Amino acid sequence: MSKNPFETALATLAEASELAGIEPNVVKMLSQPKRVFEFAIPMKMDNGELEIFTAYRVHYNDALGQVKNGLRFVPNLDLDTVKALGFWMTIKHAVGGIPAGGGKGGVRVDPSKLSEGELERLSRAYIRKLPMKGAWVDVPGADIGTSAKTMAWMLDEYEEINGFHSPAAINDKPAETSGTVGSMEATGTGAFFVTMEVIKDLGIPKGATVALQGYGNVGRIAARLLHQEGYKIIAVADIHGGIHNPEGLDMPELEAYVDETRSVVDFPGTTPITNEALFALECDILMPAAVQSVIHEDNARQVKARVIMECANGPVTPEGEKILQEKQVHIVPDVLTNCGSAIVCAFERTQGLTDSYWDLETVNARLKERIVKAYRETKATAEAKHTSLRNAAWINALTKVSKSMKARGWI
Repeated sequence: MSKNPFETALATLAEASELAGIEPNVVKMLSQPKRVFEFAIPMKMDNGELEIFTAYRVHYNDALGQVKNGLRFVPNLDLDTVKALGFWMTIKHAVGGIPAGGGKGGVRVDPSKLSEGELERLSRAYIRKLPMKGAWVDVPGADIGTSAKTMAWMLDEYEEINGFHSPAAINDKPAETSGTVGSMEATGTGAFFVTMEVIKDLGIPKGATVALQGYGNVGRIAARLLHQEGYKIIAVADIHGGIHNPEGLDMPELEAYVDETRSVVDFPGTTPITNEALFALECDILMPAAVQSVIHEDNARQVKARVIMECANGPVTPEGEKILQEKQVHIVPDVLTNCGSAIVCAFERTQGLTDSYWDLETVNARLKERIVKAYRETKATAEAKHTSLRNAAWINALTKVSKSMKARGWI
């Protein structure tokens, strides 16, 4: 069983490129990143001790434009994960019609063990030591363990280094620092827009049941919007544990509870549930919205959901997907479902470059238009090629990247 995320990405590349008729030299170039940076960040901690943190940045492919997005501060970060995430971001940008390449990176650290001052020093040090950066080269954004706050520190450090303002150099920063409204909610909002299209296409009735693994920015927003539309959230899990109520959870009450306790665990009126039990629940829609490789050959047979919306990056392994396809589970892939943030980050860069800023209604209207178009294009290719939505999304993306590589004379 392969749970290596980069092997998962390469397996999808192999299958989709064959279906799309992508020539071998393009596949060869896309089988490894264009640039890989691994660097040490030595930092004096509050107690006076020196810690040395390992940091990464991958420029996977920049045929469509500057690389963008994604910095993770997590304790288990490794290069294969960063490479996979950079590859998925390359595909995600192409799927979403964004003129940008895929970048990903981060630091191997547990941010919960850092003081506020240590987190700020580490954020600033990452940008200082990042070899290539800037609005036309590499635009980092937030991911797990980073936030609008850390991105604001990074922008400030970048501008201090260069001696001029450059709001388009960093994504996912607060609106107060020339960011965009709707940035932190974008992935969940985009996932909601795609889910509503899938619900319409499959004839899933209002009041249908949803189980959610992951209750960060993505899961929380998607669950809130689905609940407002009349869908029943019956289970939610976060990093600390899970909760279940077959009659449906009161999502506004749960949000208030999580704001107070920092976890869904022990929410009144629910019973505890593990991730594995959550994946096996009888439900209409399953939304893995946490980390990669959580549904695999060992647990895919227990999945009873009609639809899986991949809100996380690579939550289903290739082996798991084969089993789910045999069970006729409808899988909407990550590169489509969660590309809302990538789309809004493109809007953020555009606003920063033009010094013209949009309101939330404009951001969400343009996000909906862009992501629904991406879904419709993916669905059309899936039907034309008689293949999965994942393969269809990758076929469309690989075709765009391949054409740009050829036009540039790379192939």
